[in-house]
Amino acid sequence: MSNHQASDILRAIQSINSPKVVITTHHKPDADAMGSSLGLQIFLKNHGIHSTVVTPTDFASFLHWMKGSQEVVIFEENEEVATELAMNADFIFCLDFNDLSRINEFGEAVGKSNAIKILMDHHQFPQGFEQLTYWDDKASSTCELVYRFIVESNNHQYLDKDCAACLYTGIMTDTGSFRHSNCSSNTHRIAADLMDYGIDHVAIHDLVFDSFTEDRVRFIGYALNKKLEILREYKTAIISINREELKQFKIQTGDTEGLVNYGLGIEGIKFAILIIDRTKLVKMSFRSKGDFAANAFARNHFNGGGHFNAAGGSSTASLEETIQQVKDSLKLYLKELNA
Repeated sequence: MSNHQASDILRAIQSINSPKVVITTHHKPDADAMGSSLGLQIFLKNHGIHSTVVTPTDFASFLHWMKGSQEVVIFEENEEVATELAMNADFIFCLDFNDLSRINEFGEAVGKSNAIKILMDHHQFPQGFEQLTYWDDKASSTCELVYRFIVESNNHQYLDKDCAACLYTGIMTDTGSFRHSNCSSNTHRIAADLMDYGIDHVAIHDLVFDSFTEDRVRFIGYALNKKLEILREYKTAIISINREELKQFKIQTGDTEGLVNYGLGIEGIKFAILIIDRTKLVKMSFRSKGDFAANAFARNHFNGGGHFNAAGGSSTASLEETIQQVKDSLKLYLKELNA
């Protein structure tokens, strides 16, 4: 897959007088998705290029502090406005996803739009819907790619404190606070450079990881105490959550973020799975350790994908049927999980 130069992408945008630019990212966007989208928007604004961020769905309240978050157009809440933006756009940046199905119904508008699509992503196996590509599956995060895009295009002067705070957040979260294998020495150098813009990294960590509602804390305790199932034979931990439990604990967008990681933190567990009944679909998160490919498991059985050790998937079956499908699928990986 061939990449385009950052400077060439910017030059293409600037070749149009007052270009209409849309930035979008995957549904239920996490910190990397929002950090890269808003960080890129701030950079483009500083460069004299206006853009609008459109998300398929809402995003967690613990990300609302990011500059520009209040002006985000949410497709589910403003379908007509979001669709019009996509159809009239000259360029659409597609951040932190590589398949139009990841932006739900908004993907139809993006796919039909005559806008030049620009992929900026770090996930494996891109669909190839874009015309311009800035992709690296070895990057720690899409926020790292936005940083590299700015620096490689020799526009470091348009990176300010607000942009740096957004990009740092996505790098911090996608590397598991700099502890995952996708964190390299260069990742630390980028984080250090972003800190030099005067961001408060302590406050950012507090806003993202230490601002739980009481309902969320009680939900996590309930999930670990009542819903955690350990399959020692497969070195796997499963947490399943039904619709009634989501209502009981008043779960909001972002409240289940990170729950799957608790299972992976158990000694002897190599594979952790979170299964949630989201009404329209049963959604799944997969996390693994070592050489077990979570993304292959998701891709082979649950119409998903992602990173080698962190992936997602979905099922149209009921929650109970999906749980059984997961357990049946695990039988095919007994040797790999016990290697």
